[in-house]
Amino acid sequence: MAGKQEPKDEVQSMRRGMLQGAGLGAALAVLGGAITPAQAAEAGPFPAHKRWKIVFVNHVTTNPFFVPTQYGIQDSTALLGMDYQWTGSANADIAEMVNAVNAAIAGKADAIAVPIVDPKAFDKPIQAALDAGIPVFAYNADAPQGSSNPRLSYIGQDLYLSGYQMGERIASLIDSGLVGLFIATPGQLNIQPRLDGAVAAIKKSGKKIDVQTIATGATVNEELSKIKSFYLGHQDLKGMFAVDAGSTQGVAEVMKENNLPAKGVHGGGFDLLPRTVQLIHDGFLDFTIDQQPYVQGFYTVVQAFVYLASGGLVGPANVNTGLKFVTKASVDPYLNTSTRYEGKSTKPQIVPHTGAIKG
Repeated sequence: MAGKQEPKDEVQSMRRGMLQGAGLGAALAVLGGAITPAQAAEAGPFPAHKRWKIVFVNHVTTNPFFVPTQYGIQDSTALLGMDYQWTGSANADIAEMVNAVNAAIAGKADAIAVPIVDPKAFDKPIQAALDAGIPVFAYNADAPQGSSNPRLSYIGQDLYLSGYQMGERIASLIDSGLVGLFIATPGQLNIQPRLDGAVAAIKKSGKKIDVQTIATGATVNEELSKIKSFYLGHQDLKGMFAVDAGSTQGVAEVMKENNLPAKGVHGGGFDLLPRTVQLIHDGFLDFTIDQQPYVQGFYTVVQAFVYLASGGLVGPANVNTGLKFVTKASVDPYLNTSTRYEGKSTKPQIVPHTGAIKG
């Protein structure tokens, strides 16, 4: 779906200084309401420009993980006077994704963003886009290290490192026994590096942990079904962990349904689906890892805008969107706020910060 057209005067008011001295904080104030006279005085408007259109190709377009990503895209394009399209595949079909990239090129998109979930499939279409003068940015998943993929930059988590740190956390919780590691789509570069990192860290720990990897599928319902089936066939397991949002929610549901923490079973995974967050609070999951999906959309649009506004002189830079363990001790702020930033509200807002800032 394309971003809606804004009235001209509203667009002008939203194009406030992200390049000319105001900083991102002042620009983000637009999302919470009208710009005050003081803010307007501080921020010089951008020169008039075309409503550039950025096409976001995605590998699981209806997955709830990407709800805050889409909000980030909406907020950033509104702020900068741009349009967007959200397209791709609903079930991780690489051919559909490549077709969507090619369609964006044929449609003369001004910029393209795509998760590079396959090590080779996107090399030629991305090069074709660049040859046509269309900048391409990777988000959420990147080409493997040493790849010849010509994308301009990557906006997303360090996937292998995040998996490795999850593996270290698993080894700190479990001394021996069977551990199930669940992955939606094995081999895809948005999650396979996490699995590889987790396995490497567990192996390095030297503990007698028997790791079994289970493919769960690209939709939340089939993920839950596969996790239930695995547990029913392996009720002596010591842990269940996942490397994607849907599988993590499924692990949490199975942990609750069978009251597994009371049986000494540990669980954890990735991302902040509302059900996952609630079940961490309720004590059924040890942790989840936040990779900030909102900014994977927001910052990608910003990079495209800066690149286009500067004629390609400024813009492409890799952005690590971070790794943050969320546990029962730290989960309350995620439950007590309802915002677009975590995908739990449609309302644009500024959230006041209270208390000391923790790194």
